[in-house]
Amino acid sequence: MRSVALSLAGLLLLALSIAVAITIGPAEIAVGDVYAVVGQQLGLGDAGLSRIQEGIVWDLRLPRTLLAAVCGAGLAICGAILQSLLRNPLADPFVLGISSGASTGAVLVIVAGVGGGAIALSTGAFAGALVAFGLVLALAAVSGGGTDRVVLAGVAGTQLFMAVTTFLVFSSADAEQTRGVLFWLLGSLGGADWQDVALCGAVCALGLALCLSQSAALDAFAFGEDAAGALGISVARVRALLLVVTALLTATLVSAAGAIGFVGLVLPHAARLLVGPGHRRLLPATAIAGAIFLVWVDTAARTLFEPQELPVGVVTALIGVPAFAAILAQRGRRT
Repeated sequence: MRSVALSLAGLLLLALSIAVAITIGPAEIAVGDVYAVVGQQLGLGDAGLSRIQEGIVWDLRLPRTLLAAVCGAGLAICGAILQSLLRNPLADPFVLGISSGASTGAVLVIVAGVGGGAIALSTGAFAGALVAFGLVLALAAVSGGGTDRVVLAGVAGTQLFMAVTTFLVFSSADAEQTRGVLFWLLGSLGGADWQDVALCGAVCALGLALCLSQSAALDAFAFGEDAAGALGISVARVRALLLVVTALLTATLVSAAGAIGFVGLVLPHAARLLVGPGHRRLLPATAIAGAIFLVWVDTAARTLFEPQELPVGVVTALIGVPAFAAILAQRGRRT
């Protein structure tokens, strides 16, 4: 009952956060106006606002805020899955090189001028994520295996793909394209539209459903792969499934919002403090916490230095590093 109550409270807080975040900005819009515009689009009456106000809510701020929520939820889920599979509290898509590989694939599509929009970006990002994570696993195996070696290989893979991405940008893009790509690589939700929201939302919902279906197996992985196998878990199949889901989810989110760090690293730890380690409770709580967190981070990024906008990844790092240090200190006191 406590988990259900926390989940309901979290969903209500998320809905309120989205509505309030949309009102923050130079245009004067109230929370009631946001709900009125949404109701109007659903055919539930006239909002009574000007076309400009309706456009600000429906075409600009609402898709951006919803995409922030989806990206926060998806990245947090990826972090929780990787930390459980690898039994390492430092595992997340950014640390393991998945985000960097996805960025390389997406940037390659951009500089090559390939058409297809969001679908092409997601395809390139997915291919880059798979290549990057495959390389990380190969490096870890060559160095003797073990979860600690996976993290070290991830650090090396991250630096490699960041260097490849930078080389692609400076060798193939013009000055304006270079500026836009580099800003996007630090995390940017400024170009969000309803197509991005639909694609990322569908992939995130599917990924969460698949991960929840393997919650018992993830609980078993906490005791090690041998123990999971003894409990009847098909270790290789579950691990392959969840790694592919993580790569696909990360790639889709990176193609829409760029590489945003620390969400998948910090939020799973915070959720464990609230609901415990059981994944049937942990994954929904992590998704809600990640969504709320990134909604407010994006709001701060676009308003703190108006009319200029900070990259979202810069704000997540400024908040994430102290938060992660506090979580580590608390875990240390408990042990």
